[in-house]
Amino acid sequence: MDASLSRVQVRLVAAFYAVVAVICAGLIAGRYLQYVRNPQDAAAAGGMYAGGDLFLVVIVCMLLLAPTAALALVIRRSEQASTTYARVLLGVSLTAPLSAVFLIIPVFNQWQWGDLCIFRLTAIPFVLAALVFSRWLIRFARARRLLSWALLAEGLTLLATFAGCLFLMR
Repeated sequence: MDASLSRVQVRLVAAFYAVVAVICAGLIAGRYLQYVRNPQDAAAAGGMYAGGDLFLVVIVCMLLLAPTAALALVIRRSEQASTTYARVLLGVSLTAPLSAVFLIIPVFNQWQWGDLCIFRLTAIPFVLAALVFSRWLIRFARARRLLSWALLAEGLTLLATFAGCLFLMR
């Protein structure tokens, strides 16, 4: 571990992520139980349930932004940790174009795969916010370059998704 990283700070961020993960798991489990216990309601009011799912995605994304910001603040002085963090964020941002492509393929856009792809595309603004904040905070060239590539992937996916929606609405 880098000398500038405090073990206590890293453990606090890990505990913060664990608390957020437990809260998110509880929210998702509650939503799942709502679908299981009331399948007729879910079928009758599909749009309302879809809106609730979208709202749940927004809440989960907002909850995950807080420990991510804390992690960026903790690791900003360590080049190795910043580079690893940037690599992880680049990997996360590459799931956005994959989700957009999977929505085009009929096998993947059905059932839960399609829902996961739509939820990932819904999270693009939150991932962009985390990327912009991280790039602004981290000062090492390699990590900043990786974060720039991640920003490019997220931004182009967002633009392509909007363009596709406008094309389909025409």
